[in-house]
Amino acid sequence: MLFKVEMKVNLPTDMPADVAVDIKTREKAYAEDLQKQGKWRHLWRVAGSYANVSIFDVEDNAELQELISNLPLFPYMDITVAPLCRHPSSIHEDDR
Repeated sequence: MLFKVEMKVNLPTDMPADVAVDIKTREKAYAEDLQKQGKWRHLWRVAGSYANVSIFDVEDNAELQELISNLPLFPYMDITVAPLCRHPSSIHEDDR
C-alpha cells in the first residue's frame, strides 16, 4: 500500500544542541535504511520549513504506524497520513 505522509518537525527551542544533533543523526540513519529497503519510496523537503512530504510503500496501516512511530523525531512531529491508490489516467504501470 502506498501512503503520502507529511511530517512537520517541532523541536523544543530549549532542547540542548547535542541532544538535537544525536536525534537528527539517528533519524537520518533510520530514514536511509527504510529507503534502501524500499519502504520509504520518496522523500521531499518542504522549502522554507522543517518539514517533508514522503511516500511510503508498506504492507498495511499497521506497518506504516510501526515505521513512523519508530522515527527518532516522532515525539516532536505533527504527522498527517493519506492512503494512495493508482489513478486511472496514470501512464506508469508501476507507480514509481
